[in-house]
Amino acid sequence: MQHIYVNFKRFDVPPEMGGVNRLAPASDYGRTVVASVLPVLEQYQDVEFAHFYPESQIPGALAVLGGSRTLEIGCQGVYRKDVSVGGNFGAFTTSRPASAMAALGCTITIIGHCEERNDKNELLAMGGNQDRTLVNKILNQEMRQAQKRGMKILYCIGEKAEEVDDWQAVLSEQLEIGLEGIDTKDVVIGYEPVWSIGPGKTPAGKEYITKVARLVKQVVPGIDVVYGGGLKKDNAAMLSSIDEIDGGLIALTRFTGEIGFYPDEYLDIVHRYLTGKGVTK
Repeated sequence: MQHIYVNFKRFDVPPEMGGVNRLAPASDYGRTVVASVLPVLEQYQDVEFAHFYPESQIPGALAVLGGSRTLEIGCQGVYRKDVSVGGNFGAFTTSRPASAMAALGCTITIIGHCEERNDKNELLAMGGNQDRTLVNKILNQEMRQAQKRGMKILYCIGEKAEEVDDWQAVLSEQLEIGLEGIDTKDVVIGYEPVWSIGPGKTPAGKEYITKVARLVKQVVPGIDVVYGGGLKKDNAAMLSSIDEIDGGLIALTRFTGEIGFYPDEYLDIVHRYLTGKGVTK
């Protein structure tokens, strides 16, 4: 199966405050996007589409989706602990327990996005801890909570610039520790080459992405892998030509001028990638 994901980062923030939402008021953004793309997405078969929204935009997105199973609506992470009846009281102020996200209607979540990994590594470093395995253990706890609530998972892995020479060990560790005790049948791996993401950096090439995807499937047989470094118009054909890649993660569709996410550009990316995989409407 092919998987096309979108992570809507900063789309609950207006442009004048540093955000990238140019389509609708924050509370209506999810509703606007789903209404714009759903009729086209429904024409594809055997493709998992998922949108990861900020909490404020999830209800509107779900309202437009109705009973359609074409598009999964997800959240951008869950906390490593959760409430339980007759057990944990769950006073998790500022945190996002999986129970709350499931109750809101989310059926999928991102775990381990490079921005989440960076945040956790920074907190550990403040305490003088340089043990890189700890973040993977925390992410494992988050995945356990998500699965208890019946949620699918996009589990992101990736190596930083200083880890490129040790990429195989770093990524294998993220997989082995992060997925310990996890039922991988509802998990997709998102590969983020952190060293190549961002302005002025050289994007990872086909050969590099291919060898990483092959490694992932050797460590976790049968699992699907999507490219999390950004599925774009410019790389859709290249990524679709990699047999070991099963989809991509999109954040923006336009990177110059009025940067942001635009539904028509998104549908163009979807078409370019899926056509390359032999998937048609």
